[in-house]
Amino acid sequence: MDIEKLKYPIGTFDCPSNITSEKLEGWISILEHFPNRLNSLVSNLSEIQLNTPYRPEGWTVRQTIHHIYDSHHNAYTRFKWALTEETPAIKPYDEKAWAETADAKNAPIDLSLAAISALHAKWIYLVKGLSHEQLLKEFHHPARNRNYTLAETVGSYAWHSNHHYAHIDNLLKREGWK
Repeated sequence: MDIEKLKYPIGTFDCPSNITSEKLEGWISILEHFPNRLNSLVSNLSEIQLNTPYRPEGWTVRQTIHHIYDSHHNAYTRFKWALTEETPAIKPYDEKAWAETADAKNAPIDLSLAAISALHAKWIYLVKGLSHEQLLKEFHHPARNRNYTLAETVGSYAWHSNHHYAHIDNLLKREGWK
């Protein structure tokens, strides 16, 4: 079993230097349809399946779903900062530590599935209303010591959605649960 393939089933995010409107529309579509795709993938899983790691030493399916919400919620907030402040420095968070909190380890997935659905609806509404100039607004990520445009962040989170979807989908296939 190739651990790198288990960690990065769709590879790492590679942002094109020229983000075309077609590319951006594709990313927006991924974010728009992701909540329904994720819900369809996990809604019938048992407690045992939800508590199964998607890879050795990886998060459980439950932790992964709660992580998706936490991560995308942070991304939405970063959009709002970038739109209302001049190149704000965002606050990074320790996603591994967040995945170890009681809610991430034990809460029903329906809480995060509903939150992801609502968040993505609002996020997509926001993104679709942005001008080209607004999509070029940036925030600074101090842990990575670089700036990110909102356009590339749309792409990054489209990738992030598909990345974690693939983690869960691949586990279900490997275990014969799908």
